[in-house]
Parts: sequence; structure tokens; C-alpha cells
Amino acid sequence: MKHSICPSAAGLLLVAWTCLSGVMVLSGAAAETPPILTPHFVRDVRPILSNRCFKCHGPDEEHREAGLRFDQRESATSALDSGLRAIVPAHPDDSQLIARITSTDPDLVMPPPSTMTTLSVEEKNTLAAWIAAGAEYQPHWAFVKPLRPAIPTVQRADWPKNEIDQFILARLEKENLAPSPAADKPALCRRVHLDLIGLPPTPAQLDAFLADTAVDAYEKLVDALLASPRYGERWARRWLDLARYADTNGYEKDRERTIWMYRDWVIRAINDGMPLDQFTTRQLAGDLLPNATTDDIIATGFHRNTMINEEGGIDPLEFRYLAMVDRVGTTATAWLGLTVGCAQCHTHKFDPIMHSDYFSFMALLNNIDEPEWIIPSVERSKQIAETREKIEHLWQSMPDKWPLPVPQPALDTDSTADPTAAAISATAQRSVAVAARFDEWNRQESSRAVHWQIVSPTAMVSNAPHLVCRTDGSILASGDTTKSDVYTLTLPPSDQPMRALRLEVLPDESLPGGGPGLCWYEGEKGDFFLSELEVSTAASGGAAGQRVAIVKATESFAQENNRAAAAVDGNMSSGWSTNGAMGRAHAATFQFAEPVAPGTPLSITMRFERYFACSLGCFRWSVSEATDVEARGHTADEEAILAAPVAAR
Repeated sequence: MKHSICPSAAGLLLVAWTCLSGVMVLSGAAAETPPILTPHFVRDVRPILSNRCFKCHGPDEEHREAGLRFDQRESATSALDSGLRAIVPAHPDDSQLIARITSTDPDLVMPPPSTMTTLSVEEKNTLAAWIAAGAEYQPHWAFVKPLRPAIPTVQRADWPKNEIDQFILARLEKENLAPSPAADKPALCRRVHLDLIGLPPTPAQLDAFLADTAVDAYEKLVDALLASPRYGERWARRWLDLARYADTNGYEKDRERTIWMYRDWVIRAINDGMPLDQFTTRQLAGDLLPNATTDDIIATGFHRNTMINEEGGIDPLEFRYLAMVDRVGTTATAWLGLTVGCAQCHTHKFDPIMHSDYFSFMALLNNIDEPEWIIPSVERSKQIAETREKIEHLWQSMPDKWPLPVPQPALDTDSTADPTAAAISATAQRSVAVAARFDEWNRQESSRAVHWQIVSPTAMVSNAPHLVCRTDGSILASGDTTKSDVYTLTLPPSDQPMRALRLEVLPDESLPGGGPGLCWYEGEKGDFFLSELEVSTAASGGAAGQRVAIVKATESFAQENNRAAAAVDGNMSSGWSTNGAMGRAHAATFQFAEPVAPGTPLSITMRFERYFACSLGCFRWSVSEATDVEARGHTADEEAILAAPVAAR
């Protein structure tokens, strides 16, 4: 069989060669000049300007020369300071762009020889032809609103089954091609199975389809496959690839992560036919929806598919930034259909994305924390309810387990005594014993109770974490952390001498592991490590503050030797930690060597330094005029009750 190029293809090749080379080939007087295609700005011209000219004459204001930019027609066609124009539409000979790119003068030619960049003959001819045709600027097709085209007419009007078929057939007829013959039923069954669910039909499914002689047999098969759970599984893979879903964290440790719930949400959304606007909203901001459901929050797992670097010694801020870069790029690719990565370093040379746009977008996505969230389930809720019921039962039965007082020798051995009376007597004895022991404990604890005054800082400064003081005086930290964080707080003056401080470290559901710390990688989740605590009187009137000496430090709980006293020993390698009891409240007290005079504000510096980020996430300060204070494990409310007179409780 002889092979030949169809006339239309040959014509296109000739036109292309003619436009690029600038040479017209004629063969005899009868030969017709092939039409010269006008260069398209987006397809042919902008790539040249972007690669050769935009660096100095593009959207980047910092590197723009002569106030000229070729990415905007108004600027490119306006008069320059010299009175000349870079582009004169329809007049390439009067356009400075053409004059400069064709100049042989090294002081005038563009791009300058120092850039080591030159335009090819083809590129110069393309620019000249474009200007000669009017130098029209067109936006990228992706930013042009699509218009519904007219339905083409076809010769074989009986072949199309829908409007899309008419476009296909019109193109085939234009190329003098005929449609392929219809597939037989076995091939059709296999193809539609692979297309919709990604799996071939089973022998039983194939036999059922072949045996179905109804006119709508194929339609029924398609409906059945669309209703199959496998349909969502197949097509979710495409989206999950775009969302960079993975079951492990990546990087060198590549540990497993628990995010399969997001994968299952995508599958369910596709199988349920969720509208695109809801599919979008739930993944980008499902947690912000009014009365957000569990599924709405799971959908935001789209943002949590970034890799997690758990290598020892990493900089958490560097990792956070890299995660944000990934998040920005993925969100833009998935939802905008744009690759915005170029604008990370400079204003995009091709797409209309400014350098500032990139980091505005990043600031939006970076303005969130990444807490762990335990997904509620029927099974988990049932287990919690059962556990609480057991706890309540044990609590109610505790008085019955209280040891009876040592029995005294019985003086009356009457065997006719009522056993019920004996039982009542035992219950009464336990009640009396419990009440007596509680009174004893109450007296002891009340005698040792200290009146603490909760104070809210008048000023807070941190090197990275964001500190917010809440109405109860507690301070919640969020945002970025480093391996060496410093909190500096100013406490208001008291109307009484201040002799001691109490630091409560508090749990909070927004913190890793429930808190009280911000640690979430390398160390235990929810841990903290207070390396050093420095207290001084606040500077005022130009005078420097004076250091307040601490002579005693106690804590209600500590991890082995990481006690409160280690936070005031001047050694940054030691400190206080409650590792092993996260998710619960603890306290530490610090006794001053000398009282701080009334009316004197305090400056407190809290230093957190470890080989991992270990700052406090939720805490509260109190002051007292008491001496010889100790942390005894009571909450602030309990301590206040014990310190109050019995009649006022």
C-alpha cells in the first residue's frame, strides 16, 4: 500500500514551513499561494515574549526596565519616553520591538548580548507576522468563558445518537474517515466494566448481559455499574492522586498515618453523586460550615495530605513552610487548574499570578492549626458510656467498701439479735467513719490551703506561638513553634505583697494529645519542657527591672527528675515536664526569697528548649502573699474552696 499525506496535512506543512522560513515557493504560474496563518498571541507569541522578554519587560515590577511591559497591550503599544512605540499594530517596520531584535548593534540589540539569549529567525518572523496582523492580544483560553458551539451538520444523519456524536462524526467526515463498526456485546460489556469500575466482568455478569435481549440492556448495565460501590472506588483514585493521598507520612521514616477516613469520604461522595459545589466547599472549609457534621470535618482531610517530616533534628518552621508550599500548589492545581509554583519565587511569567498573590494565598491556608481529631463513632460512644457507667457504679459503691472500725468485745451475746439491725449498724458505722475521715482531711487541707489570686497578663510577647488570654485567665498558645521558644509576660501589680507564684498547666482539646504542651512530633504529644523560669520586677520609667530570687519550687506531678526546681536552676538542659500524665491539669509553685512590694508589676520569662518543639499550650498564673507554699494537686477551684471559711463554702 502506498502512503501519502492528505492534501490538508500537506497544506499545513507548507504553510508552517513558509511562515517560519519567510520563503515563498511557487511552481509555475498556476500555483496558488497557500494562506499564511496569523500567529496566535497565546499559542505562538506569548511563549517567545515570556522566555525572552518578560524578565525585563514583564509583570515583575522590581526587574522591569524602561517602564515597558509586553504582557499588556496598552503598555506595549504606548509611546515611550523617546516618543517611539515598541509595538505599532499593523506596522512592524515602525515597531521598536522589531528594530531591536533585528539590530546588529550590540548596544541596541535585544535581548542584550550580556543575557546570552538570542531569538531564532523563526521567532523573529513570528513576532513580525503577528505585529503585521494587528498585534492582537488574546487571554489564555483557560480564562475565556466557554461558549456553546453550534451543532455541526453531518452527512450520515442516522449515525449520531446525541449531540456529542455529531461533533465526532463531523470531524471524521472532514478527515474522510468512517466511524468504527459497533462493538459486539462481549466487547461492549468488558469495555464499560473497565471504564466505570476498573474491573472486568465476571463470567456470570457477562452471561447475564448476553442473555438480556431487551432494547435497553446496555442502559441497564450502565446504571448497575454506576450504582456499584466499585464505581466510587475507581474514580476516587483519580481525585486522591490529585489530592496526593497516601497512607504513610513520607520522608525517611515514612511511618503509617491514619487518614483512610478521608479516602472513604471521597469514595462515598462520588458514589452518592455529591454536587461539585458541595464537594468543593466541604474539602476546603467543611469545618467552618454551620453545624458541621463528622463527615464535613473528615472532608477537610484534603488539606492534611502533606508529607510529615519526623526526622530527628528538623526545623519545625522549615517543615511547616514546605507543607504550606505543597498545600498551596495542590489546592491551586486541584481547584484552579493552575500551576502556581512559579509565583513562589517571582511573579508568574506566563499565567496572571503575581508574586504577592501566591503568598496571600499561602497566608490564607497557613492561618490554621493542625489538631488531631478523634472521629466519633457508635462503637466508641458505646464504650465511653459503658466506662462512665462503671466508674459511677464504683464511685457509688465506695462507701460500702470503707473498712469498718475495729469491733469492740461484745458484752451481750444474745443469739436472738436481729441480723437486719446488725447490717444497719454496719452501714451506719461506715457512714460515721467516712464522715470522720473527711472531716480530718478537710481540717488538714484547709489549714494548708493558700489563697491564690488568678492574674491575667497585661502584655504577652512570644518569638513564634500566638498567645491569647481567655476570660478565665488561662493563656492558650497556637500556631508555629520552634525548638527554642520564649514567652515574656507582664503581670499586673497586686495591692498585697507578692511572695509566691503558681503556674497551672491545663489540658485543652485543641492541643496535641489534649495538652498541656504543644509538642506533637519527636517528643510525646501534649508534652512540654519548661527549661527556665525567670521572674523580675517590670522595668518602668527607664529603670531596669530587678531579678526576683526563687528559693523553693514544688510541683503536683513531674516526670522523674524533671521537677519544677530544675526550671529555676540556671541550666537550660534541665527543666519541668509532666510527661506521662498528659491531658490532665498540674501545677507548680515558686516561692520568692523576698516579697515583692505592692503596686509592682512582674515580668515573667518562660523558656522552652529541647531537641524538639516543647512549648506550653495552655497555662495560667496566680500570685499569693502566703509563705511556704506547695503544689498539692488541687485545681484552682478546689484550692479556693479549701481556703475559704467553712461557712462561706
